[in-house]
Amino acid sequence: MGLDRKAREGILGVKEEIHKRTSVSNAGFRQKMRIEVDMSDYVTKRVLPIEYEDGQWKPVAYLLKSLNKTERNYNIYNKKILAVIRDLEN
Repeated sequence: MGLDRKAREGILGVKEEIHKRTSVSNAGFRQKMRIEVDMSDYVTKRVLPIEYEDGQWKPVAYLLKSLNKTERNYNIYNKKILAVIRDLEN
């Protein structure tokens, strides 16, 4: 069973929109960058997004690292500091 032209165009449009919203972009050295650091009870997370000409921030790198048994017992402030330290180390 084949799809008609309108259905194929609709599917391609959805695929392009998903790609625009979810794909990791390439970093340019002249673009603004920022580091976003977060943590939970089990993991620290870093995202490195860059700003494009249209004002959108798109991620170019991710880093997730699990907390070991000792680190999981840290209070919230120490976990936040750990997330920043891990970011600076990498």
